[in-house]
Amino acid sequence: MNTETMSPARARVTALLNRPSTRNFILGVILFNAILLGFETVKPVMDVAGPLILALDTLCLGIFVAELGAKLFAQRLNFFKSGWNLFDFIIVGVSLIPGSGSLSVLRALRILRLLRVLSVAPSLRRVVEGLVTALPGMASVFLLMALLFYIGAVMSTKLFADSFPQWFGSLPQSGYTLFQIMTLESWSMGIVRPVMEVYPYAWAFFLPFILVTTFAVVNLLVGLIVNSMQDAHSEEATEATDAYRDKVMERLETIEKMLKDKDS
Repeated sequence: MNTETMSPARARVTALLNRPSTRNFILGVILFNAILLGFETVKPVMDVAGPLILALDTLCLGIFVAELGAKLFAQRLNFFKSGWNLFDFIIVGVSLIPGSGSLSVLRALRILRLLRVLSVAPSLRRVVEGLVTALPGMASVFLLMALLFYIGAVMSTKLFADSFPQWFGSLPQSGYTLFQIMTLESWSMGIVRPVMEVYPYAWAFFLPFILVTTFAVVNLLVGLIVNSMQDAHSEEATEATDAYRDKVMERLETIEKMLKDKDS
C-alpha cells in the first residue's frame, strides 16, 4: 500500500504495524496465549491461578482485536483484499463468540488463535502458500488414488469377503482396510499374513497395491508440495530483488538529478 496517499495518522499506524518489533511482539503474544490456553486444561493450575490465567487470556484477545482494528484503520477496504487478513479476522472473530450454554464447544476453538503464527511468521507463510499452490496438482493425484482405492476395494471384496468379512465384507470396509495397509499400520502381521493363510497367493494383490499407493502416489504428493514451496520461495526472492533494484534506480536517479542541478 502506498503510504503517500494516506493521511498522516494512517501512515503512522501502517509504519508501526510494519515494524519488525511489532510483528515480533504479536508473535510473542500468540505463543504466550497458546501456553495460557494449555494451562486452562490443567485443573490443579486453574485451582491455584484460574482468575489470573483468564484475565491474561482476555488481555491477549484484546491485543489481537486492537491489532486488527489498527489494520482496518490503516488499510480500510484494502484490509479485506488480503487472504491473510481475512484468516486473522476469522480466527479472532471465533474467539469473540460467547462460549457459554449451547455454544460452550466454541471455547475449544480458541486454541485456533495459535494458527495466527502462520500469518505472522514469513517462513510458515511460505509453507502454507506452497501447499495452496500445490492443491490443483494434488487434486489430480487424489483422483488417481481414489480410482486405485476403488479398484482395490472391489477386487479385495470379491476375493476375500467370504473368509474375512470383518476386513473385506463390503466396499467401505475394504476401502478402510486398504487405507490401513497403505499407511503400513500393522499391515503384515495384522492383515496380510492372516489372509495369506487362507489365500496363499494374496501377496500378489497386496504387494503391488502397497508399492503403487504408498511409495509412488504418496511420494508424488510430497514432490508436488516441495516443488510448489520452491516456486513460492523463488517468486518471493524475485520480488525482493526487483524491489531492491527499483530502490537502487530511484537513488541513482535522485543522485543524477542532484548532480544536474548542481552543474546548472
